[in-house]
Amino acid sequence: MALMFRWLLRLASLAVALIVIGVLLTYYLASRSLPDYDKTLSVSGITADIEIVRDNSAVPHIMALSDRDAFFGLGYAHAQDRLWQMMVLRRTAQGRLSEIFGRRTLRTDTLLRRMDIYSAAKASVAHQDARTLDALEAYAAGINARIGEINMESLGRGAPEFFLFEAEIAPWQPADSLAIIKLMALQLSGHIGDEVLRARTSLLLGDEKRLSDILPDMPGTGVAALPRVAQLMPGAGTQHAQASPVGGDFLWPVPRRGLAGASNVWAAAADRSASRGTLLANDPHLGFTAPSIWYLARLELQSGGVIGASIPGIPALMVGRSRKLAWGITSSYLDDQDLYFEEINPDNRDEYRTPDGFKRFERRQSIIRIKDEPPVTLTLLWTDNGPVLPSSQFDLDKITPPGHLVTLSWTALSHEDTSASAAVGLMMAGSVEEGLQISRLYVAPSQNLTLIDGDTVAMKLVGAMPRRDAAHESLGRLPSRGWIASNRWDGYLPYSSNPEFLAPEGGIVGNTNNKMIDRPFPNHVSFEWGDSQRVQRWTTVMQGRKVHTRDSFIEAQLDTVSPAARTLLPLIGRDLWFTGEAAAQGTPARQRQRALALLADWNGEMNEHLPEPLIYAAWLRALQDRLIRDDLGPLAEDFDHVEPLFIERVFRDVDGASVWCDVIRSAVVETCSDIARLALDDALVWIDEEFGSSLESLRWGDAHAATHRHPVLGEVPILRYFVNVRQETSGGDHTLMRGRTSGRDPDPFSNVHGAGYRGVYDFADPDSSVFVSATGQSGHPLSRHYDDLGQLWRRGEYLPMSLDIDLARAASVGITRLVKP
Repeated sequence: MALMFRWLLRLASLAVALIVIGVLLTYYLASRSLPDYDKTLSVSGITADIEIVRDNSAVPHIMALSDRDAFFGLGYAHAQDRLWQMMVLRRTAQGRLSEIFGRRTLRTDTLLRRMDIYSAAKASVAHQDARTLDALEAYAAGINARIGEINMESLGRGAPEFFLFEAEIAPWQPADSLAIIKLMALQLSGHIGDEVLRARTSLLLGDEKRLSDILPDMPGTGVAALPRVAQLMPGAGTQHAQASPVGGDFLWPVPRRGLAGASNVWAAAADRSASRGTLLANDPHLGFTAPSIWYLARLELQSGGVIGASIPGIPALMVGRSRKLAWGITSSYLDDQDLYFEEINPDNRDEYRTPDGFKRFERRQSIIRIKDEPPVTLTLLWTDNGPVLPSSQFDLDKITPPGHLVTLSWTALSHEDTSASAAVGLMMAGSVEEGLQISRLYVAPSQNLTLIDGDTVAMKLVGAMPRRDAAHESLGRLPSRGWIASNRWDGYLPYSSNPEFLAPEGGIVGNTNNKMIDRPFPNHVSFEWGDSQRVQRWTTVMQGRKVHTRDSFIEAQLDTVSPAARTLLPLIGRDLWFTGEAAAQGTPARQRQRALALLADWNGEMNEHLPEPLIYAAWLRALQDRLIRDDLGPLAEDFDHVEPLFIERVFRDVDGASVWCDVIRSAVVETCSDIARLALDDALVWIDEEFGSSLESLRWGDAHAATHRHPVLGEVPILRYFVNVRQETSGGDHTLMRGRTSGRDPDPFSNVHGAGYRGVYDFADPDSSVFVSATGQSGHPLSRHYDDLGQLWRRGEYLPMSLDIDLARAASVGITRLVKP
């Protein structure tokens, strides 16, 4: 027995020793790729020595004697900190993820190959201006210098992920950067999904007024009545309209409805500023990831210093400031995508119908290599309108009639896309006028660009606006027949027709993705907008002061009051407040009364420490589901975020919208008060199951935690605890400090989409400007700079945004010197 015990002890000790050795070996290999910020490195391809000063938060301040060397330094710094992220972005744009991730990314690769955005990027390289070509080449050389250093010095393959996924790191090319810009355009556009959802819903609902309820137009005039899809395309997939939606795939780049680009921006002229200097605040919204898509940086260019946020893989600061100019962006929601039904020639499937008869498809073979499996060969097809999309994606098979395919027209598919030249040129502009002039080169993604210099504020929609015919049969809101000439694009509108607000009389410009202009089709910009609620709060906050300061702009960025809650609660609870008989403790009626009492005293602030936001959010979610579930069936799953305009239409009975309150399948005629009461009971049952029955002890932050998930390792057991960054947050879907909820079980209120970057710029004292990102500078989970900015971001704090290099040196974590051989 003693002998057996000794052997068991020896085996256990050996197992522990092996585990310890394995952990130490893993840590050693992973830590080899931690960048050394304090070193001197000899590199070729530079004209003079470069100095990269990392401040206390590892923000690189790149000091160079030429613009080319500055972009070289930015490429090197990006590759030091975000090499894995950059390689995944590049492979996504190329449609080459399956080479390292296997079949689970095949649908993603199939979509990107069929869109063929990488070919468009390669063709666009030749259309950049000379200084941008120089920047692209120098930036690529900087990345490749880091890759060469990793290979020469065995620096852990550059990132820990490369040990888990064998991936060749090909040299960076200028086209790679342009492809990432186009990939960002895909992630910021939601019109494909909007067109398909409108088509599916119109097939299901028999009343056009009900379609206007559930997919409401933003308030305003100029919207014409639309035909139904069944009228446009007899035989469209009515029998499939109620099918359940397909979920997204691994590394799927297309956002779900409600999770496309968003943002806030506002600016004040000098006469609306207490310091008599212009002000600008900007917080672009994207899906949360670890690391964040944003990377803070400062470059010293020949035109002067610039500082702000870049996207790894792109040689430009997409938002930020120089000493003379500051710029911010919001998603414009420009309708820059149209879907077309293409009729296949029944006698020759190699042809499709055009306004002039049948024409052959343009076709090309493309091979997708799959890890550990045989490759898949695709036949890519194009028509005059654009590439043919896979019928199995975007629910296209549910609306496409037999004998037809669906194609996409989209500005980002341009082979002459000069958006990179606009981004590079904007950093060097010295005034609002110059900034507006260079921005005519933007093609996609379209943005609302807000600019300030020392004297002027302005906002302009930038990006190519499709020229549509006034006779377009669906106004671009539904898939239309591709062989009808009036449905096709006729190039782009002139830049001068893009909406512009220059030096407005009131001294304030801003955008919360709201409807910015009301113009009739086809000069309308869009029928789909990203906000109808935040703009109300923004208007109140801006007009509540005669003059603003940097701190008042910060306060507005962090505002968590929900105008939707303030509007909807009095409507849906008007017959429930303080009504009914006394109820016994522990009964549903008593719990309902407690919830209503809490909400009655609430001011609509979506504070993470309060219970009322959770009760309100759960009630509204249950209410919308009860209103639409019996009418839409499984299609209701696609309406996974509460639409305040829909709820308001129903409870105000606009155009008979209260009919949604009656359950079709029941004999009783339900009132809206009945449904509101039942929905509140549903919400309280759900809260009890998830968080307990003590309403007063609930915390919104428990349900509304922001999880910045690693795109690849974020779901891997054990590893996810090291690579994901989780923070409890305030805000909600309709607050200025927007924290867009997932809308889907099991965590419908988790914060998945919001301001990954915040910046506030004050031209009374430019170096008092501030900025912050949501995670950290490094993409390496073992780095202290992987998530060190996260707590600042969560608490609403910022970093100094100074161009004073001495401040950066004073608390630097290292200085990298790139020297000529």
